[in-house]
Amino acid sequence: MTLQSIQAFSLAIPFTAAFKHASAERAVTQTIWVEIHSQNGVVGFGEGCPREYVTSESLDSSRAFIVKHRQDWLNKIHDVRTLVDWSERHRADIDNNQAAWTAVEIACLDLFGKEANKSVESLLDLPELSGVFRYTAVLGDAPSAKFDAQLAKYLQAGFQDFKIKLSGHEAQDITKAKLLSAAGVSPGHVRADANNLWRDSNEAIRHLMALDFPFFALEEPLHAGDDQGMARIATTLDTKIVLDESLVRAEQLKTFADASDRWIINLRLSKMGGLLRSLAFLDEARRYGMQIIIGAHVGETSLLTRAALTVASSASDILVAQEGAFGTHLLTKDVVDSPLMFAGGGLLDVTKQKIIDRQGFGLKIVQPMLYLTSFEAM
Repeated sequence: MTLQSIQAFSLAIPFTAAFKHASAERAVTQTIWVEIHSQNGVVGFGEGCPREYVTSESLDSSRAFIVKHRQDWLNKIHDVRTLVDWSERHRADIDNNQAAWTAVEIACLDLFGKEANKSVESLLDLPELSGVFRYTAVLGDAPSAKFDAQLAKYLQAGFQDFKIKLSGHEAQDITKAKLLSAAGVSPGHVRADANNLWRDSNEAIRHLMALDFPFFALEEPLHAGDDQGMARIATTLDTKIVLDESLVRAEQLKTFADASDRWIINLRLSKMGGLLRSLAFLDEARRYGMQIIIGAHVGETSLLTRAALTVASSASDILVAQEGAFGTHLLTKDVVDSPLMFAGGGLLDVTKQKIIDRQGFGLKIVQPMLYLTSFEAM
């Protein structure tokens, strides 16, 4: 099969409400959108979410990566085998451009599946999607009244697992903990994400102990890469640490192998560099006896939600929780005719979605032209 063209865009869809955490406040998507056309007139779609504070990527760096390699992709990528071959020969470049490559890879897999009249799962010799996926309720760093209202909505909707964003302001975070307790939410069902708030483990421990709420796990309490400091927090507070910004490549896993039960990995496709890298990462995580959360960047559309389902299905034996699938709960418009999004209880039943027995990722893309800006025009 011959690729005819590769087009790249920035995708900026407004949110229904701003979402805030310690590293950023966002009210619109920051997304790379890729469309790959074959000579047969088939189109594959891809998505990536560059984040400066996660992988040091931006829309500008993503554009440069795509411009640099586009002609080479057109010349050399024709199927899954040549896609894998290219990625292996350019591993170092992808390590610095995970989100951009994610968008290209997803578009390729979508296209190859459509051309072969297969789902992406069938294309990759994986079991077809089936069953129900349960998502975590995520509460941003909001004032107490808004936080309480969001929590009440999630509880009314039947959610069982929660993730809250910490602010670093003691009084504000204590109030969040008290609201959770007052609502009858068990600490064993709550993860707290600090988004690399603290420089010093002593400061983090003091702050977290003041909350008097023994979270099931803490995500990235210290600056990325402070493994010893985070291990000290885990031991002192008798909790687990979720690694996100501190773990972006499979070869880093060996750093945490000696105490694998202490760590949980937040695996986000756009952070890891795509679907194929994420699947390979799962194999390594199993080898080290580590558990996984399938994470999501704020503002992902249904396309990344769908790709993440492939990984979640493959990770079921080591999967602790799953995030994402917000669809139009957060976006004012999604990119598909029927958004993939959680329903009551945070559940997404794929048997009820119109993605089964379809080719590629099985989504009918409704072109969000109002929100697209061609990279060529940037």
